[in-house]
Amino acid sequence: MNDTLRVLESRRSCRSFKPDMVKEEDLKAIIKAGTFAATGMGRQSPIIIAVTDKSMRDQISEENRKVGGWGEGFDPFYGAPVILIVLANKDVVTHVYDGSLVMGNLMNAAESLGVASIWIHRAKEEFESDFGKSLLAKLGITGEYEGIGHCALGYAAEPAKEPAARKEDYVYYI
Repeated sequence: MNDTLRVLESRRSCRSFKPDMVKEEDLKAIIKAGTFAATGMGRQSPIIIAVTDKSMRDQISEENRKVGGWGEGFDPFYGAPVILIVLANKDVVTHVYDGSLVMGNLMNAAESLGVASIWIHRAKEEFESDFGKSLLAKLGITGEYEGIGHCALGYAAEPAKEPAARKEDYVYYI
């Protein structure tokens, strides 16, 4: 089996991260892979916000926790030290699909480099809030963007689980 197929079959969501920061060269490579995701008509509607500052990461985690309705102290990012937030331009009809492909590229690239990941939702709600709009304004990001997801990254604190068996009726041939 080639390396790409091995990565696609072995990647699992991580729900327990070590506090160690992802190596800078690996983080850059992961982000670059995200920028090469397929997009509708090549419009490149998504953007990626790379969050490595712990204080900002913790603020975003707290906003996500509130949206999710969890109790005080819960970290919806499972301790991951890096959050890559994917948003996409609402003016592009394929923006949700485009952003989803970016998320897939980020997670698969991370796996290929030994970096664990998980897709965390509620980015849409975060960036519709005053908190999210303020963050975009501080970064100088203008336009109408929809939050697609958070790619939480770090090193796994425990081994990945084995994959679930694939369902029998997954594929139909004609």
